[in-house]
Amino acid sequence: MAVGFVLIHANTGEEHDVYNVLLDVPEIIELHPLFGEYDLIGKVEASDYDTLGQVITSEIRSVDGVEDTKTLTGTRF
Repeated sequence: MAVGFVLIHANTGEEHDVYNVLLDVPEIIELHPLFGEYDLIGKVEASDYDTLGQVITSEIRSVDGVEDTKTLTGTRF
């Protein structure tokens, strides 16, 4: 399983709309609003890293109002 934490910057005034759309993405298992440079952080789980990348590009970055993302991927110790 691949895990990623996605920091999401939304256009000003569209943060709530972006949040509501992302709540419907099944691979996003946690979604939290933030203060600061990024507006949201989502924990994404997928079967592998290729699928994780597809979710980020197709399901998150393509949402109207998403201006930028930064992804931190998990690993095993």
